Amino acid sequence: MKPETKTYQTEIGGKTIIIETGKLASQAGGAASVRIGDTVIFAAATMSNETRPNINFIPLSVDYEERMYAGGRIPGSFFRREGRPTDEAILTSRLTDRTLRPLFPKDMRNDVQVILYSFSADGENPIDILAITAASTALTISDIPWDGPVGGIRIGHINGEFVVFPTFAEMEQSDLDLRMSSSPDAIMMVECGANEVSEEIIVQALEFGHEIVQPLIQLQRQIAAEIGKPKREYPALIEEPLPETVLGEVTDELNAILATPKEKDELNAAVDALRTKLIMELSNQDENTEYINTAFNHVYQNIVRQNILRNMRPDGRSPSEIRPIWCEVGVSPRAHGSGLFTRGSTQALTLATLGTPREAQSLDNLTPFEEKRYMHHYNFPPFSVGETQPLRGASRREIGHGALAERALLPVIPDETEFPYTLRLVSEVLSSNGSTSMASVCGSTLALMDTGVPIKAPVAGIAMGLIKEGEHAVILSDIQGLEDFLGDMDFKVAGTERGITALQMDIKIKGITTELISEALEQAHQGRLHILSKMLEVIPEPRPELKPHVPRISVIQIPVEKIGAIIGPGGKIIRSIQEETQTKIDIMDDGLVYIASNDGEGERLAREKIELLTEEPKIGHIYTGRVVRTTDFGAFVEILPNTDGLVHISQLDVEPVDNVEDVVRVGDEITVMITDIDENGRIRLSREAVLEGWTAEEARNKDRRPRRSRSSHYRGSRHPRESKNRKNY
Repeated sequence: MKPETKTYQTEIGGKTIIIETGKLASQAGGAASVRIGDTVIFAAATMSNETRPNINFIPLSVDYEERMYAGGRIPGSFFRREGRPTDEAILTSRLTDRTLRPLFPKDMRNDVQVILYSFSADGENPIDILAITAASTALTISDIPWDGPVGGIRIGHINGEFVVFPTFAEMEQSDLDLRMSSSPDAIMMVECGANEVSEEIIVQALEFGHEIVQPLIQLQRQIAAEIGKPKREYPALIEEPLPETVLGEVTDELNAILATPKEKDELNAAVDALRTKLIMELSNQDENTEYINTAFNHVYQNIVRQNILRNMRPDGRSPSEIRPIWCEVGVSPRAHGSGLFTRGSTQALTLATLGTPREAQSLDNLTPFEEKRYMHHYNFPPFSVGETQPLRGASRREIGHGALAERALLPVIPDETEFPYTLRLVSEVLSSNGSTSMASVCGSTLALMDTGVPIKAPVAGIAMGLIKEGEHAVILSDIQGLEDFLGDMDFKVAGTERGITALQMDIKIKGITTELISEALEQAHQGRLHILSKMLEVIPEPRPELKPHVPRISVIQIPVEKIGAIIGPGGKIIRSIQEETQTKIDIMDDGLVYIASNDGEGERLAREKIELLTEEPKIGHIYTGRVVRTTDFGAFVEILPNTDGLVHISQLDVEPVDNVEDVVRVGDEITVMITDIDENGRIRLSREAVLEGWTAEEARNKDRRPRRSRSSHYRGSRHPRESKNRKNY
């Protein structure tokens, strides 16, 4: 029997959101689909019956599967099926995971899996933000213990007004792309790109978004009340504390270690030595090693947090203090540009490469965008934290950090009409102790300026942290790894001197107020200005010229109908031009031709050849061409590639000519002027006009010498039948 379908809907900011459940995936713990316009996403949430032993985290996995059928498309891969997730799919998975994770019970160790599918994509409404609500609904109505629901919303800012769930077209006009999720009481997650927007507008957008998303949360509560399953019992993880005598001794020793400010390596060595000592002592008493390690970590975490609440950071800094910074540019002699940014023991080296427009990345996803010309890639090798592990390609974290840095710099990248290059930046994290994504933003700004890219303004980034116990909270600037791991918030802010370009917030507690966010943004603003000042001491502005190894690109606009003339049969002509001139030529569908060359002479030759191939013959223009055929009544001269015209025998010389070949033969080069082009495109040429210095009109209208009779002029014609052709000219 067909199951009953339950459909619910609400309206937010003039957009109708429809949630449907009951019809699909009956064996999942919970399943629901969310729709806006003709964009639909489906989510299923399921929990295992078994617990996973010996882990200190909630085993949650969130995977968004981008199905190309949703947009009526066949995947562009060789196998014509979806393979490795696209970057956009991975970012959607991360967006959802970061919202859901803090709301699971901390003592649960059952596997929880959330899988999302795109069922329909209308190319108008983005699908990514709907994933949060779909996953939340599936979890809320399921039997999985979870402290939801939450709602996901996207906020744009157009002409001073906030726009809810903006379309792709609206986002092109917006100076803000803010995605956020909220619980009934607080903000859970923020992901934002902006065009140098002020902190005040960001806070207003967060307050607006938190308030306007509440009907979506209430709708999920209504659905759960009507059809939700009872929450399942689970075997809670029991973590025994250390014995009182041991606890007191460990606490005293940890306090002694933390009493003196230490850098990462020194602090880790001292803490690990104490940990090893404790395990050796208690393991002799048959205590479980894993339990001892977990209990020790809890004590350590609590002491560090309490110290920070008393303004005692592990490395001795004040809450708003930035670690020492030093920078360099020009680190790589052959890369197009390079920037090295070091803050404390965090270090990122970014290398820039400029290419032609054809080297832009082709996109095969459900967005209406077919390519992107600016790419930022981020690599986090194991040696950066003193570890070893196999290299398996870019992780989800690396893709997420690269996308954040890319978003931070995108607003300052010059427009393609001003700077016709494809840009690829690669940030190599060489040493990590917190905030490597923001270090890669700073390194990338240095690399772009070192290359000579005319960015609109330099961008810097800073990572903020939070320690919160009850009503007491301390906001930390430039958090290091330990503070990130033990803290309650990782709040990354990037921007220029004028405003914010990117923002990302992850939390481990169940929400944060806009008051705390506003305070963190203001503290981040001061830190950002300090970091920018250090960067600009090294290179105050982009180099006035591109580095020597950067290809120079010039642009020509040609008629679209002439594209084939440049390409030639099977690409023969364009290949020959590139080989002969040692250039790289890209031709766009709109007739823009990009010529890239490391040699100015090669660029000049390539340009001349293209201009010749695409030039339109014009009356009055003078050309040096090759005679391709002679007749009794004149000579045909190729003045442009595949374009020739007739020099009548009467226009071959200043004196009367009896025989064409007395003056020119096939293969000769002569200089001629176009004197006329008829309605059929046939071209009339004159050599006499060039020799006499006439204009085209004078060549047509003036007869400066007596003409011979027609019979004597064409006497001895070998092809009298061509007299008919003479009339055509």
